[in-house]
This record gives sequence, structure tokens and C-alpha cells, in this order.
Amino acid sequence: MKDELTRDLQKRLSYNFSNIDILIEALTHKSYVNENPDLNIKDNERLEFLGDAVLDLSISAYLVENFPHYQEGELSKLKSMMVSETSLTKIASELDIGDYLLLGRGEEHTGGRKKESLLANALEAIIAAIYLDGGLPAADGFVRMVFVAHIQLIAREGISLDYKTDLQEYCQAHDLELPSYRVSKEMGPDHRKTFEVELLISSEVMGLGVGRNKKEAEQRAANEALKYLTTKS
Repeated sequence: MKDELTRDLQKRLSYNFSNIDILIEALTHKSYVNENPDLNIKDNERLEFLGDAVLDLSISAYLVENFPHYQEGELSKLKSMMVSETSLTKIASELDIGDYLLLGRGEEHTGGRKKESLLANALEAIIAAIYLDGGLPAADGFVRMVFVAHIQLIAREGISLDYKTDLQEYCQAHDLELPSYRVSKEMGPDHRKTFEVELLISSEVMGLGVGRNKKEAEQRAANEALKYLTTKS
């Protein structure tokens, strides 16, 4: 197994590991560990946790360096698109990471090599493995190598900052009641009034936004609700 990984996957990653064991750990699903207790090996969940943080830092730094005219909201939106499970799965598939996963028999038989969650988690674990093996410059170099083309494509196509539409689509996809909005406060004189808007889903306040008009406040409330719901899930 080590020889195969050394010969094939490292070539795809354009990175040679000093410690091949950490790459194997990054590819090891917990189902494989559970079925092979005598092997004394670790699954990739701890590396996935670290890789998520390394990826977040690397993508954030790249965006700040290369998109100087983007505001914080645009940067956040683009970053969230790039670190989403959909994006990670796409890149993991391009690297054929699924072919190298160590899976238990059950996961193997149920198509684990093509499952989005497993592929996304493995890619984050590989990023952490490169970080631990070669340091932040090596991990950052890998992230930029595989993500930059995707970032530039999304940037050229434009970023949707319509959080109200995004939230409505999220609710529909997750069988939630569609959001409603209500003005909870109006502040300031008529010529400089600001509005505070509450966003409700199933009569529960999920977001609060303040803006110079009702539309702006609603968008900010929807953004807050999206962050809450995606973190919660």
C-alpha cells in the first residue's frame, strides 16, 4: 500500500512526503479502523479538523492578496463557496482521491469512494498531512495549486450576494418553512432612518439585520440566518 501511494498519489498531489504514514492516515476512514483493530492505525478525522483550518487560512490569504477591491462580504461569500463540500468534492474527484481511500467493507459496498462527505473530508485531511509534513508553505502551495483555477472561474462568473434567495433555496432543500421578515425597529430621523429586521422560520427568529432600507436589512438578516443554519447543520 505504501509503495502504491508513493508512486501514484504523491505524483497527483505534486508533493513527496517525508513521512508516508501521515498520508496513509489522511486516507483512512473510520470504517477501516473499526474493521481492523489489530493494525493500530488512526482514522483521518483529526487531520480533517486541522486541514479545515489550514484551508481556511490559505484561501483567505489568497483572496485578500488577489482581490483588493472586494469588500468583506464578497470575500466571505467567495471563501465559503470554495471551502464548501461541493467544491472540495469536485477537487478531490479531479485528483482521484477516492481511488486511494482505505474503507471498511460496508463503506466500500455502498459506494464510499464516491461519497461527497468522504471525499471532502479526505481532501482536508491531506491538506493537514502536507502541513504537518512540510509546513505551512508546502500546504499553502498545494492549496493554491488545486484551488486557484476554481477561484478565478467563480470570480469571472460573478458572485451571488443575494442572501435572501440563497436562504430560500436552502430552506427548500432542507424541507424548512420559508423565511418571513418583519421590521422590529425604525430608528433615526426620516431622512436618515435605519431599519432593524427580524427573520423568522417556523415562528423562530433566525436572523437579525440592520440597514439603511428594508431590503438591505433583510439581506443582512438572511446572511445571518444562513450562517446560523449552516453552522448548526
